[in-house]
Amino acid sequence: MAGSAGIRDYRKRLERVRDHIRAHLDGPLNLDELADIACLSRFHWHRTYRGLTGETVWQTVRRLRLHRAAADLATGSDPVEAIARRSGYTNARAFTQAFKSDFGLSPLRYRAEGGHRRYDNPEWQETDIMYDVRIEEHPETTIAGLIHNGPYIDIGATFDRFGSMLAVNGGWEKSAGMAAAYYCDPDITPPDALRSIAGMVLRPGTSAPDGLETCVLPAGRYAVLTHKGPYGELGKAYKWLFGQWLAESGEAAGPAPAVERYLNGPVDTAPPDLMTEIHMQLA
Repeated sequence: MAGSAGIRDYRKRLERVRDHIRAHLDGPLNLDELADIACLSRFHWHRTYRGLTGETVWQTVRRLRLHRAAADLATGSDPVEAIARRSGYTNARAFTQAFKSDFGLSPLRYRAEGGHRRYDNPEWQETDIMYDVRIEEHPETTIAGLIHNGPYIDIGATFDRFGSMLAVNGGWEKSAGMAAAYYCDPDITPPDALRSIAGMVLRPGTSAPDGLETCVLPAGRYAVLTHKGPYGELGKAYKWLFGQWLAESGEAAGPAPAVERYLNGPVDTAPPDLMTEIHMQLA
């Protein structure tokens, strides 16, 4: 399955998720359960959801609750405070700000004007942006490095510590290139809870230098996207790879963490010329 047929299949899967969310707007939502409803990998399904819908699950919940609130305002007589609580807001002021942001009117004015309900299912996100992607067979690969806890944007400091450590203790001869593995989806994980490893790919037959943690990537098929440009623009590539490309290809993501391999570095390369590979395990 590939191309438009693959897109249609993924859309059907994610529509099942949206239908479940609509039916359980007032209850707790479990991301693993939603992954099972979509029949997608629990490890990466939310990247696919965001890549194809343009919003996170929690943004979907917020949007659908506000649209339900709009219907309540237009057709019912419940006080704004009660509608705010049902929509997950602790006070009417916060609800009013959120509602006005989406609908352009305060709740009271919206009710007074009879309501003008918006279409509550945004267009599926497709883009003309294209990246070079190839599918490769990889042997078991080990990344050795230092654990980075916190926002991914700050991982550069951990790379600096990694480089200083090897400069003092040795070990560069074991490197097959700089790399990082990202264990968490930043769209659904609080910044302070994000976990990654900054380091290098070990040459085959070598062991990690003392003091380093390791991440072992299983042998198998990987989709490899090549990105040229500043690291700050990698988010667009992730969204496209895990969303549009994955759906069109008919492939499914495996459970291994997303990996970045850095083909050059910011020390001697201008941001527009930085070359980065994103490696996504395929199921």
